[in-house]
Amino acid sequence: MDNATRLLVQYAHYHRDPRNIATHYIGIPLIAFALAALLARLRLDTAGLVISADWVVWALVTVWYLTLGQRALTGITALVLAGLVALAHPLGTAPLNTWLGWSLGCFVVGWVLQFVGHYWEGRKPAFVDDLRGLLIGPMFVVAELGFALGAGKTLQSKIDAAAGPVQPHRPSRHQA
Repeated sequence: MDNATRLLVQYAHYHRDPRNIATHYIGIPLIAFALAALLARLRLDTAGLVISADWVVWALVTVWYLTLGQRALTGITALVLAGLVALAHPLGTAPLNTWLGWSLGCFVVGWVLQFVGHYWEGRKPAFVDDLRGLLIGPMFVVAELGFALGAGKTLQSKIDAAAGPVQPHRPSRHQA
């Protein structure tokens, strides 16, 4: 089993409730956008070349993803994150209140969604046990979206075999 599959299986153990997965579809991109926006403010301007922390972090994360295997999935994840960085990057030059308001607002809303999903799941977030979960989250969302669109059946089968299938929500006696 390649590292990407192993890490996705580990992450999937914390994400078998479809409501939790649904909150991740919105929460994780919001958090990634917010972090990129916050990092976009950190720039080094040398001889007309501007190097910003958002793109440096994206490049480092992309290199790490590409070492994991599952090249199509990790490549698509890197492209999705590049899109989020590109959208967030202009905030780095916005007025302070605009930059902080959007960055921190998206960060907080993203995490609230994550914690609501994990409340429904009845499990703590994966990063509590392994900080790599913070980097696997975006790849998990891309994989789950791919599965929903009918792609990646082999990978989905491996994840379901090891972590169990996503279970439809069944209301408890207290929720009914």
